[in-house]
Amino acid sequence: MAVAFGAFWRSFFWWGTCASVAALLVLRIGGRTVMSATTGADAKPEIHMADEATKDAAAAAAGEDTAPDSIFGKMVRKEIPCDTVYEDDLCLCFKDINPQAPVHMLLIPKDRAGLTGISKAEDRHAAVLGHMMVQAGKLGTQHCKNGFRLVVNDGKEGCQSVYHLHIHILGGCQLSWPPGC
Repeated sequence: MAVAFGAFWRSFFWWGTCASVAALLVLRIGGRTVMSATTGADAKPEIHMADEATKDAAAAAAGEDTAPDSIFGKMVRKEIPCDTVYEDDLCLCFKDINPQAPVHMLLIPKDRAGLTGISKAEDRHAAVLGHMMVQAGKLGTQHCKNGFRLVVNDGKEGCQSVYHLHIHILGGCQLSWPPGC
């Protein structure tokens, strides 16, 4: 559950549940998202997404596709919670924590296998990439009845923040064109 707290507090969201001692505060500062969990019986370890993104970017820049995985890998292994929309043997789809449209989901391959970005794709990735495109089409159609957009950011200038290939599925409103600088 996300609740906005007035004009100044629009960037702060409180996620929680009465059934759990743990609650999750999502904080957005200067275009970066930072997450931290409260303590409690059900609390997860503290997670700072900005730190995770920095680690991901450094590993990708060094060409270390086998470096410690990203926050998305932790979501696949259920070490970090996410709002799962769809899951099968090859991919996982979840709601973006910083939505840019009424519907904003991310679809990721479960096995990163060198896929830190689309520019790293090789012939061996064809099956999983094709599967992801089919699933993205199905999910977009299911959640965005009047149309949707698929976006794949790649590298620094492409505004990629997590170096684990992911497809943004955006919709639920009239999207504008063109995107860009």
